[in-house]
Amino acid sequence: MTHLSNQPKNGALQGTGSDIAFQGKYAFAGNYDGFTVYDLSDKKNPEQVVQVSCPGSQNDISVYKDILVLSTDSSRSDDSCASTSMPATEKAAWEGIKIWDISNPLAPEYVKSIETECGSHTHSLAPSKNGRTVYAYVSSYAPNASYPDCQPPHDFVSIVKIPVKHPTSAELVATPNLFPDGGYEGDPERRASTTSGCHDITTYAKYDLAAGACMGDGILMDIRDRERPRVISQVRDTENFAFWHSATFNNDASKVVFTDELGGGGLATCTEEFAPELGANGIYDIERKRHGKTELEFASYYKIPRINTAEENCVAHNGSLIPVKGKDLMVQSWYQGGVSVFDFTDSENPREVAWFDRGEGVSGGGTWSTYYYNGYAYSNDLAIGFDTFDIDDSIDGRAERVKQRDLNPQMQTPFRG
Repeated sequence: MTHLSNQPKNGALQGTGSDIAFQGKYAFAGNYDGFTVYDLSDKKNPEQVVQVSCPGSQNDISVYKDILVLSTDSSRSDDSCASTSMPATEKAAWEGIKIWDISNPLAPEYVKSIETECGSHTHSLAPSKNGRTVYAYVSSYAPNASYPDCQPPHDFVSIVKIPVKHPTSAELVATPNLFPDGGYEGDPERRASTTSGCHDITTYAKYDLAAGACMGDGILMDIRDRERPRVISQVRDTENFAFWHSATFNNDASKVVFTDELGGGGLATCTEEFAPELGANGIYDIERKRHGKTELEFASYYKIPRINTAEENCVAHNGSLIPVKGKDLMVQSWYQGGVSVFDFTDSENPREVAWFDRGEGVSGGGTWSTYYYNGYAYSNDLAIGFDTFDIDDSIDGRAERVKQRDLNPQMQTPFRG
């Protein structure tokens, strides 16, 4: 991998850099203080064209047609972009999702908010079959008996229905309980989290599937009825996984890569102290059984093979597929462990094929999310801005010919390659 450019954080957005979504020639990069729009016309050196100040961590971000959605998972005084922090113990505090009109990407317009229980740590979009409606599956967690709007056990997700042509009519339509048995109870000795809702969900509308990373459990859901997702397979790793963080399908939905964010992104898990199975990816095959039963079956772990220092936070985090037909390739952020490209075509024997590491102390946190879009990898760093990478043609040469109109890594669409 070759690092081509960096667009430093600036202006009002000095908070933590978070997720990224893409549409046309634009990248929409989240920040705890708002979001930035980059023009990718010069793919090697993107230009910042819009900066929107709207504090509310994490500002997890997605786009669909003329709609942009932001997640707010910090208690605020109200739903405005001028809000201030307010304790979650206050009933008047607000958390949820904010909906924007981006029909003009250079002038985003805030049009609607929806409050959701426990806020919105992340969200994932799932369009209806006719594309006239898009659903937001809102993931949140960490209930507390002292929080009026976030009561335990909180084993559900919130589903918001957004009419594409009339986003101001968006409404909360369902809160399905995904864990009627309560889910995993956690294990403090392993730093393993209790299941309480989900941290992240990835949808794959073509196959009517969604994969949920739910702290203590990994799940596969049937989402043919968008308002009534149904868990069809559930897995648990009580030996090595501590925090089921996110999920990525391969292109034909025969595999899922789950990530384990051991330590919540603050631990240095890429040292000799931590085994290769800890703070890693778990690769699962999706097996279609007789009588229509579908199951997740564990295949292997993948962790970057480099040993980092004890001063570098390093653990599996956000990534996306590289669209090479016939292969399962993924580019992924590992905080201060850098960026890794790995091949999991053989799900039992994944291997790294490219990587980039800035080295210790350059970034105060490292890279949050790295995604492949139209020939290049783009990364949002927690501390130092927006990066562009080129991957050697021997790896992504065929992918460079794939023209994507948009990319929401938590709303997968198939590529032809």
